[in-house]
Amino acid sequence: MASDVKTDFAVQQDRIANDIEAYLHEHEHKSLLRFITCGSVDDGKSTLIGRLLYESQMVFEDQLTALTHDSKTMGTQGGELDLALLVDGLAAEREQGITIDVAYRFFSTEKRKFIVADTPGHEQYTRNMVTGASTADLAIILIDARKGVLTQTRRHSYLVSLLGITKVVLAVNKVDAVGYSQDVVEAIDKDYRAFAAELGLTDITTIPTSALKGDNILVPSANTPWYDGPTLLGHLESVEVEDQVQHQPFRMPVQWVSRPDLDFRGFAGQIAGGSIRPGDQVRVLPSSRVSTVDRIVTFDGDLPQAVAGQSITLTLTDEVDVSRGDVLAAADDSPEVADQFEATLVWMAEEPLQPGRPYLLKIGARTVSATVGTPDHKVDVNTLEHLPADTLALNEIGVVQVSLDRAVPFDPYALNRDMGGFVLVDRLTNGTVGAGMLRTATRRADNVHWQAIDVDKSAHAALKGQKPCVLWFTGLPSAGKSTVANLVERALFAQGRHTYLLDGDNVRHGLNADLGFTAEDRVENIRRVGEVARLMVDAGLIVLVTLVSPYRADRDLVRSRLDEGEFFEVFVDAPLAVVQERDPKGLYRKAAAGEAKNVTGVDAPYEAPESPELRLPTAELSADDAARKVLAMLTDAGILAP
Repeated sequence: MASDVKTDFAVQQDRIANDIEAYLHEHEHKSLLRFITCGSVDDGKSTLIGRLLYESQMVFEDQLTALTHDSKTMGTQGGELDLALLVDGLAAEREQGITIDVAYRFFSTEKRKFIVADTPGHEQYTRNMVTGASTADLAIILIDARKGVLTQTRRHSYLVSLLGITKVVLAVNKVDAVGYSQDVVEAIDKDYRAFAAELGLTDITTIPTSALKGDNILVPSANTPWYDGPTLLGHLESVEVEDQVQHQPFRMPVQWVSRPDLDFRGFAGQIAGGSIRPGDQVRVLPSSRVSTVDRIVTFDGDLPQAVAGQSITLTLTDEVDVSRGDVLAAADDSPEVADQFEATLVWMAEEPLQPGRPYLLKIGARTVSATVGTPDHKVDVNTLEHLPADTLALNEIGVVQVSLDRAVPFDPYALNRDMGGFVLVDRLTNGTVGAGMLRTATRRADNVHWQAIDVDKSAHAALKGQKPCVLWFTGLPSAGKSTVANLVERALFAQGRHTYLLDGDNVRHGLNADLGFTAEDRVENIRRVGEVARLMVDAGLIVLVTLVSPYRADRDLVRSRLDEGEFFEVFVDAPLAVVQERDPKGLYRKAAAGEAKNVTGVDAPYEAPESPELRLPTAELSADDAARKVLAMLTDAGILAP
């Protein structure tokens, strides 16, 4: 069955021996196809890839020796070669006979190079499949001929369409188990196409296969005389995966500004769409400045043209301001620039999404601060039903509204993956928590504008004869925040300062009366108080805020909404044992009795400030001494300067 492949392999060895440089040059310029395999558990994904690797002579001798040994000790084929073990590298996978992680494998033939991602079939590993599919050009969806189209098949097809893969190979596997029945294969093909059409998947090639026996994998099988289509490898070698981004308008996120000397200033990056030539006009986004390309510089010399996928350095004819994270785009067909979006979000973290919590969003070469609103809905990936949701848990997918702290250039993900795909990063752990696809800029931004006003913050402050700011008192419950803040406000009032105290308990009687103490409600509680505090600073006031505010990210978000020098974080630091002993409101007593939940320091976390403007150890300081330290800080900072 593999004689033709072995002959090709022998020819390849002769060419390597006779002219290695010519062979390497040809190999370097082969086209590359990235594809994924996905299907239900035990549909034969790993066996299929193992068969491709084995028959393509891409298994080294030491790997073959190990495979022979492992097939006897942990294989599923009665001691015969278990080709799935070439891919299922994790011990847990081998023990359970399933694929958990995404396994990437490289192989090549005389016609093409391939990178294949074997993605897990279980619903709880949705995030793994999304990772594998994010860069794929084609998907092989396996269906067990004995079982037909299953719920998992629908789930995988939805994810494939969601991630922009348009070419699908429907591998009806294990046809040997149904007697190589043409009727069975045609019935499965009909069922699948009817469903796939609803997802917009129409470029489908159906191939009856047996990964275990090798039918229609590399050579046509005598067992399916009724099938006259391509073999699997033949299709992979010949399928035209036209790079649509090369025909799109020019896009290049700037990854690095190259300035080796005073005479050269170039902008390096990988082209994400279209093509570029010297003399073409480009627009710098988000500034919207226009210039002309002077040179296309590479390590091997200047190019007359560069296309999507190439990494280059551009020089421009004008001295325009371009920074890392900016996008160079076709001047006459530029992407949108926006700071509010509707997006599809795949949640990839154990901790659920916390709407309103600030995250870092990475898109292209730019990193910005972002908040995600309560999901519009989440998608049941098995039924495609839209369900109401307050948050997203691990592996859940939903449609959300994303707000950024600055505008970024983008294209919808459906048009350009690089310009429309993003990841969310936890600000504290720096771990990736979500992957998303921008759908469109929200039109709310088109209808809501800043109204110009004549009496601004500086005018309010001048009238009051003071510098406005926010004093943000944070610490465990009963640490002394309200006591110290009250003394500070009294002293400021006696000096004739204009102040307002936003106390955490008081705002929950009105402004935040609808919020509880879940993590999500705490985030919203702080966001609202922070916005009110910012408005009061605009009115020229010195604002004192007393909130437990247990999460650094939430406090940092408030800081980011104010101008430099307007936010003072005051850490009222008292050990848990001390505040439990004080317990003036009986909160810790209720927590110990199980009558109160989500009590900070007991069953809810508190993230202490890392570098506050002032730390007040109230177990050692009296309230009056602590207040004097706050006033001294304000004097030193120039807030209380006469």
